Amino acid sequence: MSDSQQAWAEKICAGERRAIARAISAVESGEPTGVALLKRLFPRSGKAYVIGVTGSPGAGKSTLVEKLAQEYRRAGSRVGIIAVDPTSPFSGGAILGDRIRMQSLASDDGVYIRSMATRGQLGGLAPTTQDVVTILDAAGCHVVLVETVGVGQDEVEIARLADATALLLVPGMGDDVQTFKAGVMEIADLFVINKADRPGAERVEQELSAMLAMAPPRLAGWRPLILKTVATIGEGVAALRGGLERFRAFGEQSKLKLERQRQHCRARLLELLRQRLFETVAAGRLRDGSFDRQVEEILSRRRDPHSVVEEVIAEFTLARGRPSKSAS
Repeated sequence: MSDSQQAWAEKICAGERRAIARAISAVESGEPTGVALLKRLFPRSGKAYVIGVTGSPGAGKSTLVEKLAQEYRRAGSRVGIIAVDPTSPFSGGAILGDRIRMQSLASDDGVYIRSMATRGQLGGLAPTTQDVVTILDAAGCHVVLVETVGVGQDEVEIARLADATALLLVPGMGDDVQTFKAGVMEIADLFVINKADRPGAERVEQELSAMLAMAPPRLAGWRPLILKTVATIGEGVAALRGGLERFRAFGEQSKLKLERQRQHCRARLLELLRQRLFETVAAGRLRDGSFDRQVEEILSRRRDPHSVVEEVIAEFTLARGRPSKSAS
């Protein structure tokens, strides 16, 4: 790493906001300097408590994240917020709706907010969310709040990133039916019934309790908490922070945090391998036109896609050379 990149990394670790912003932009853009920087910052990460906040559109995630960040600030923690927004159809960037709704935190030097665009990725997160968490972690954030874009039942990527996942439900939006569906309901460590001043909040709580009583425990020794909040006025947010801290203590005592981090590392490594191998194999074939020729062969039924993929992998393996037994 060059001296300038070393200095850049040191500025990030010192919490300099401009250095952090430049680093996140470099990572999002896929610049080589961003990857080199992540290699430097990674050993200094791993200390932050990463909290995922997910739920359907309109559940009040942004407002709750804002109030939860204020609670952690009152406790003396530095907070990073990653707000995953829908992608602009014109610029490809984040629409920034979440960031606009968190203006009360804009003047707080102990809070860093970054909006990220999904850029077509499913699962409620942006492609480089994990890398941005690493940057904020290394920059000294004690807590990193990751707010997903509005998600559906099968968009559960946040559970592969966060130390704790809070799922927001809202009375009167069909959540009383959604409680009995698989998918996103199964990843929650805490359930939060937001807008609990609305009619139907008690019903949602009862159905959640019934669901948890019938289902086998996902985590030995931990029954997901059911909490009520009215985020617009801050009601119940202190209790939510207390619940999150209880789960953090449980994770540290039961070694759950270590096991989740092991799973996160495994998933991240597989993800990067898939991405890099795909880029390596596909780039050359797109350049020399062989990919388009194979598409036409499949279209005319002269070849099947499985055979083509097997041929591509065989050629790639042969070109790279097989590892020797002594190297394995």
